[in-house]
Amino acid sequence: MTFNPLKEKGISLDKQLRSWDKVSGCPFKRELVDCYTRTRQILMNGIEIEGWNFKHNFLRMTDEPEIKKLVAQTRHIETTQQITVNWMSPPNQSVLDTTLGYEQVAVDLTAWLSQNEPDDYVKETYDFGLLEDFDHLYRYSQFAYLIEGTDPNEIVQYKTNVMFARPTQYHHNENFVRMRKAYDKDKASFQTKANILTLLAGEQQTHNFYAEHGFMYGSPDLKKLYAEICDVEEEHVTMYETLIDPNETPLEKLLLREFMEVCCYHNCYKDEVDPKIKLVWEEFLAMEIEHLQIAAKLLEKYEKKDAEEVIGTEVYDTCHFESQKEYVNKVILDEVDKRLDGKPEMGYCKIDELDENWPSYKAQKDTCKTGAPSEGSIRMSVVSINSDVMSADNVILKDREKLLERSLEDKYKAPNTVMPDEYASFSKEELFK
Repeated sequence: MTFNPLKEKGISLDKQLRSWDKVSGCPFKRELVDCYTRTRQILMNGIEIEGWNFKHNFLRMTDEPEIKKLVAQTRHIETTQQITVNWMSPPNQSVLDTTLGYEQVAVDLTAWLSQNEPDDYVKETYDFGLLEDFDHLYRYSQFAYLIEGTDPNEIVQYKTNVMFARPTQYHHNENFVRMRKAYDKDKASFQTKANILTLLAGEQQTHNFYAEHGFMYGSPDLKKLYAEICDVEEEHVTMYETLIDPNETPLEKLLLREFMEVCCYHNCYKDEVDPKIKLVWEEFLAMEIEHLQIAAKLLEKYEKKDAEEVIGTEVYDTCHFESQKEYVNKVILDEVDKRLDGKPEMGYCKIDELDENWPSYKAQKDTCKTGAPSEGSIRMSVVSINSDVMSADNVILKDREKLLERSLEDKYKAPNTVMPDEYASFSKEELFK
């Protein structure tokens, strides 16, 4: 049965304020939670923060009293939703635990969206970002094990591989190189618009989390890694936000964000395995249906435009989580040596096709001239355990030295780069069984 959020009955706005005991909620148990309950929780926290930020900026750009009032009211509700969702995290879940969860969100969500994206250029952009987040999970896993003794599979539960992809030292670009071609708002599919906003919210919150929590460990090497990967997440935000047509009106953007929230809560409710958390998703879905319908009425009143012209009449699976190993493995094998070409067409190329004066060479040299923290994380593991922390399917594991060789640039390597012959010398004893 089709779910048309413009026709469904939600919770009226005057009934959406909740008592503080409900707002503060109840955390899940670190040891028992399903990894995809955690990823849903992490993503929806980012979704609500994105909505909160957008509505604050919206209020600063309009002088229409009715619009200001309704945007302020819905934002107030979403602030309390964000608290409930964010505080599902238990107090014994460390910053590194949560970080591994963030990267699992990025890997499995991006892979899902890529396979459900009708626009080929947007899909290619997702696949490019996917390999970078996959590599981040691997780098953080070294510290999770070395500092806290955590097998990364305590968090990702063997649903997501832990191995390098495109090395993080090569994720650093002149930020304008990250900009992508925007879709045409009058031609792009409703699904493309919802997909981009979903992933953008997740990446923005990943940046925020690393910027706000990376200092919380005493290890200077780990702090440097958080700084390095936080910078990459900033680039990811640039990459995904520039896919959006800047000609959308503020009210169209408001409607699209409410639509994206409805899609995500609908997916969360449909997929959730924890009965208590499922009730939260159900309640918040009903709230967001009302917010969406308010935005639709504002668009109709002030721009004389039917909401169906902007979002259609059905929801999309924008945040379904399941293991994406097979798809991710394929992208790694096909695209580990792919780069942003830095040309006006904003396309992609292989390493050996890069121009001699490619702008990002300078960015990589400037940021990693004293060494890349992401390479240092592997060297620390080798010193400590004569291996790296890795858990991956044999299809990518068996040829990892060749994959690494393909991914390295001849023109530049950080001075502490771990080379393929060094990987070949690592202990092959499996740490986690």
